Amino acid sequence: MPAGAVRIIMTSLSIIIPTRRLGRHLEPCLDACGRSFPGAEVILVVAADDGDSGESAGAIEGATRVLFATPGRGPQCNAGARAAVGELLLFLHDDSILPQQAAGLSASAFDTDDAELACFRLRFDDADWLLGVYGWFSRFDSILTSFGDQGILIRRRFFEQLGGFPEWPLFEDVDLLRRARRRTRIPKLPGVVTTSAVRFRRNGVVRQQLMNAGLILRYLLGEAPTRLAEIYERDCR
Repeated sequence: MPAGAVRIIMTSLSIIIPTRRLGRHLEPCLDACGRSFPGAEVILVVAADDGDSGESAGAIEGATRVLFATPGRGPQCNAGARAAVGELLLFLHDDSILPQQAAGLSASAFDTDDAELACFRLRFDDADWLLGVYGWFSRFDSILTSFGDQGILIRRRFFEQLGGFPEWPLFEDVDLLRRARRRTRIPKLPGVVTTSAVRFRRNGVVRQQLMNAGLILRYLLGEAPTRLAEIYERDCR
């Protein structure tokens, strides 16, 4: 990939990271963003307990801007998108680490005007073989194998055409990707985002995966995401 194309990606990209709080736990994610996309806008969107949104807290090391927004990944991601200046938006979880080659892969994926959306593949920061299997399936796109922890890279115009994320605390990523599939295919880039397996280690790999599967089934059957988020926080700590 020509260096010029990679530079264009870097300068036209806004990385939006929703988080519950500021702290050192953000350093690995922010460091990887800086290595993968030097020069890109990086926006941290912190959950505000009082519900206020849009007030800037300035910048911290590794981030261009820090904003406060209504708690929940949906509201926080939407707030970050409204504030972003990039033509491309990358929504990234705060415990996810981008691959070093992310800029080149992104430039290759968006080298045509009809490319609208892409995700990375996934792996966990744990050598458990079952987690390796789960990660392997992330190379395929489906409602059961594509989630926000893989990173969602999307053109701003397409994101706005879709109406952004629903204002939900859970499964906002599933809903956005479902609507996107009706209009375009979602390629998986040949690079992996590494994400935390802390819940799997705490609750057990099989038990955690069964809880995740049960929640998404209930969502597909029509249960409210707000209710499912309460269950997730209670049972999947």
